[in-house]
Amino acid sequence: MTLQRCGWCSNDPLYITYHDQEWGQALLDENRLFEMLCLEGQQAGLAWITVLRKREAYREHFFQYSIQSIAALTDQQLELKLKDARLIRHRGKLHAIRENAQAWLKLQQQDINVGQWLWSFAQQPRLNNDVADYRQAAAQTIESQIMSKALKKAGFKFVGPTICYAFMQAVGMVDDHENHCHFKTIYSHSKKS
Repeated sequence: MTLQRCGWCSNDPLYITYHDQEWGQALLDENRLFEMLCLEGQQAGLAWITVLRKREAYREHFFQYSIQSIAALTDQQLELKLKDARLIRHRGKLHAIRENAQAWLKLQQQDINVGQWLWSFAQQPRLNNDVADYRQAAAQTIESQIMSKALKKAGFKFVGPTICYAFMQAVGMVDDHENHCHFKTIYSHSKKS
């Protein structure tokens, strides 16, 4: 018997592994949260599988997401990265990774635990949505709009409300697995009136 998965999860082994082992699971590690926030921004206008296939190259180019090291990158170093076809060669997106690292460090300098701060935008307990079909799931929510405004105010780039909601889904701030999916948290499917 094969596991039932969300409809967006194709037969690609990389996608299956990502769905089964990462997507929607609570992520608390700051460097991993930073990586996911940046990768969701890289996705803008593209399919997530495109980003997944390039993830290892991003880790290689961006010091396994060492925030301090990324923040210190020069314009010249970023320009050289545009030549590598293993990355999404979009100047604004690549520069945004450095700007996001700098913004993250500025928050830390204010004694803010950025991981906890990001999680503060999620509903507690985490929202467990009734998703019959992923194509009908929300693209953004009030929470992702609030997160987006706060991130932009703090100096982050490529963090619109749709990107923020995809980030919230990916790191487990919300459970948007389809109802039939084996990985769906057990809950009552009855809608609140």
